[in-house]
Amino acid sequence: MASLFSRERTFGHSRRDSHSSSTPTTTITMPSTATAAAAAASSASSRFSTAAATTTTLSLSSLPSPFGDLTSTLSSSDLRETAFEVFVAACRTSTGKPLAYVSNNNTSSPTSTAAVNGHVNNHHASSSPISNSSSPSLQRSLTSTAASKMKKALGLRSSSSLKKGEGSPGSGSGSGGKGKKPVTVGELMRVQMRVSESVDSRIRRALLRVSAGQVGRRIESMVLPLELLQQFKSSDFTGPHEYDAWQKRNLRLLEAGLLLHPQIPLDNKSNAAAQRLRQIIQGALDRPIETGRNNEPLQVLRSAVMALAGRSSDGILDSCHWADGFPLNLRLYEVLLEACFDINDETSIIEEVDEVMELIKKTWGILGLNQMLHNLCFTWVLFNRYVATGQVANDLLDAADNQLAEVAKDAKTTKDPSYAKILSSTLTAMLGWAEKRLLAYHDTFDSGNIDSMQSIVSLGVSSAKILVEDISNEYRRRRKNEVDVVRSRIDTYIRSSLRTAFAQRMEKADSSRRALRNQPNPLPVLAILAKDVGELASNEKEVFSPILKSWHPFAAGVAVATLHACYGNELKQFISGITELTPDAVQVLRAADKLEKDLVQIAVEDSVDSDDGGKAIIREMAPYEAEGAIAKMVKDWIKARIDRLKEWVDRNLQQEVWNPQANQEGYAPSAVEVLRIIDETLDAFFQLPIPMHPALLPDLMMGLDRCLQYYATKAKSGCGSRNMYLPTMPALTRCTMGAKFQGVFKKKEKPVHTQKRNSQVATMNGDDLFGIPQLCVRINTLQRLRVDLEIVEKRIITLLRNSESAHAEDFSNGLVKKFELTPAACVEGIQHICEAVAYRIVFHDLGHVLWDGLYAGEPASSRIEPFLQELEQKLTVIADTIHERVRTRIVADIMRASFDGFLLVLLAGGPTRAFSKQDFQIIEDDFKSLKDLFWANGDGLPTDVINKFSTTVRDVLPLFRTDTESLIERFRRLTLEAYGSSAKSRLPLPPTSGQWNPTEPNTLLRVLCHRNDEAASRFLKKTYNLPKKL
Repeated sequence: MASLFSRERTFGHSRRDSHSSSTPTTTITMPSTATAAAAAASSASSRFSTAAATTTTLSLSSLPSPFGDLTSTLSSSDLRETAFEVFVAACRTSTGKPLAYVSNNNTSSPTSTAAVNGHVNNHHASSSPISNSSSPSLQRSLTSTAASKMKKALGLRSSSSLKKGEGSPGSGSGSGGKGKKPVTVGELMRVQMRVSESVDSRIRRALLRVSAGQVGRRIESMVLPLELLQQFKSSDFTGPHEYDAWQKRNLRLLEAGLLLHPQIPLDNKSNAAAQRLRQIIQGALDRPIETGRNNEPLQVLRSAVMALAGRSSDGILDSCHWADGFPLNLRLYEVLLEACFDINDETSIIEEVDEVMELIKKTWGILGLNQMLHNLCFTWVLFNRYVATGQVANDLLDAADNQLAEVAKDAKTTKDPSYAKILSSTLTAMLGWAEKRLLAYHDTFDSGNIDSMQSIVSLGVSSAKILVEDISNEYRRRRKNEVDVVRSRIDTYIRSSLRTAFAQRMEKADSSRRALRNQPNPLPVLAILAKDVGELASNEKEVFSPILKSWHPFAAGVAVATLHACYGNELKQFISGITELTPDAVQVLRAADKLEKDLVQIAVEDSVDSDDGGKAIIREMAPYEAEGAIAKMVKDWIKARIDRLKEWVDRNLQQEVWNPQANQEGYAPSAVEVLRIIDETLDAFFQLPIPMHPALLPDLMMGLDRCLQYYATKAKSGCGSRNMYLPTMPALTRCTMGAKFQGVFKKKEKPVHTQKRNSQVATMNGDDLFGIPQLCVRINTLQRLRVDLEIVEKRIITLLRNSESAHAEDFSNGLVKKFELTPAACVEGIQHICEAVAYRIVFHDLGHVLWDGLYAGEPASSRIEPFLQELEQKLTVIADTIHERVRTRIVADIMRASFDGFLLVLLAGGPTRAFSKQDFQIIEDDFKSLKDLFWANGDGLPTDVINKFSTTVRDVLPLFRTDTESLIERFRRLTLEAYGSSAKSRLPLPPTSGQWNPTEPNTLLRVLCHRNDEAASRFLKKTYNLPKKL
């Protein structure tokens, strides 16, 4: 027994400290026995004190134990000493032979081994008997060269990665030229568990005494605290204080193991032994009992203890249950497993862990443990040590994760409710710690610790999977294919962390905006945020998604979908508050549009290998429709501008006087202003910081086009029309025969139809807005609009080419950049006003010399010369006022109106006009004079234009030289052709069409009505009974 705890090893050195690992020392020169003993004692004492000093400087921040709370009267040192006692007791053999481990490192040197054994025996000879025949299982050596199988399996770093000059307590090496010393596991555990040599010695003596007195009795059939109380008295301790603390610890341990946390539930009220034990313990705590001999108090204590410890659920009475109740057993075992960590390197497991773990497992019989509980407890210890040491030793985390895989296998093979309860509490603690970091992993991980993320994620999802699939009853009730635990957890981590990160970026963006508020044109918060979110998504894709993709195939897609939704919520609120198109609004919406495109691109790339091509993720990303929002605001902006322009057009047209002296060109100032406003509107539109000028330009063009069309329409309105100035044709009459009409009509007499014509145009008289000069200004204005619109269209092309949002295809369709309504409206307006001016001049302004005077009475004395003189004056005024590009047009219209008036006098002049065949030459000469006025010796209208408009007159004039009989015969024939057999009995009166033609019956009839001829008068009287006067 003594050799197990041999103090021969030089504790100040580890085998990792070997200065010459490549040439290990095989020959050891031993000092004299007395010197060696003194040196060993001094060395051991130094080693322990060094270890103790080291451990006091460690600041481990352990997590609360998931195994449950013990009585507060048991301190951590109480548990450590008890665990050490259990370990030592469990390692004793059934034959009571001593537990000695001797290193086989120096087996090649028998002299060395003999010297070590002799030294050990000599050193302990005075304290306890020693047997050299140790149990075979305990003779296994601690090797310094072979790597630990357990560490390799768990992925823990080997001794080669440790710093030189530091080593585990179990490592031995030469110092000062000395060879390697023998090493025992017992001594290693003593140092690891920080147990003093005096306590170690006392425990060994007690166990040897128990062993000697109860040969062949298994340790599981004993109650260790009771046996120790039986063996020691106060004189075995350095002082009464130490003895008192020792006795109270053992009594509290009995209380914890038998009363508070028994392996078999206890009814404290009905169980007499329990009540008796509680009274004994309470009394002993107040007044210590005498121990170390078989007196009555101890006999009473033993009786109560054994009655409780001997209870068994399976009826087997060969074991005592005093330390196998939860959570006492797990807490003690946790302390033993913690001893596997090097006291000189709190993040490293000792190299001798394989041998140490094998002996630790011998405590299972006492503590009531098995492999499943060991796996669970060891997983927790590895994980807790990683947390407690500052989360820097990633190999510990990896080891815990690897060990957790064994726990997962165990969880599927057992339905033990006690195990399930411990498993649940342990995994819940681990999962809680992991999720605290993973639910905000952007705050947890950076470039310095990103390597640990994979293991933490693995630990978290593995814990969650076990908790849900192997413990949760709800999961069992549902079909397993309905729940993907791992993917669901990763999804939760991603969304939670990114929401947190987004909120932080939001706050940061707001702070940046406030900091820059005094600078010119600071970026809006959401524009800053869009940039930050884009960077966050890019970082997510590059740093975190590759890690998380191991558990979630669309990690990046979920991430960007989350960010898309977060930003979308803010953007929606922003858009709802926008009332007009501002630079800030456009900046935000453009930034949002760019962000959305970037996020969607990441989602598409991440889902390229998925079954649906990422459609599910894309569907989750409800479009921002930022372009739509921009387009809507731009359309609202366009509408507001167009509405203001239309109001301006209305207001200025009401004030416009169409003054020909307003400018040299003779057009209205209002047209200049409307074109200026259009230019300003176009400049403002193309200065809008939007990405869609080509797409929205047609809306603006249409609005401007309609405004200009409205202007053109208003400019022509009220100017009269051709029909407004044409006189009403008088009823058909036949001529009164007689020389010079025998004074039937007096020159001063005004026909009825003249009075009627004057009443029609009375509204035009005295209105300066519609005088001939003003009408010419209107024509000039519309012509100016036509010309300038072509310039505006070219300018639009230039502005569009300079726009950053324009593309080549935007120029392929020229229609979107042209005004369609206004040019047509201007042409129609010019045509309408020119015609109105022409017929006004001919039938209104010159009606007194044309309609009232030409050929009235005697044709020879009332010819066309007065009309030509006044018409020439009118043409001179118009030529000086009208724009040269429309001058030909208006003069041609006046000529056409003059020709129409000339024919109207000949064919519908009323009873005051009568022509004989001899008057034809007068008529023909007058018409030639009329044409010559417009030809102006070649300076007027082109001959082809004159010929075009004079065709009708030239066709009709020959009728005035045709004899009456021929006219009557032609009239009969054409009427019969027009009306058929119904006209044979009586010729119908042909209607007036106004379209004069020598082959049209009404035209022939009117020539007959104005024929100063007896045959004509007789025919009209007989056929239609026409009167001679109105």
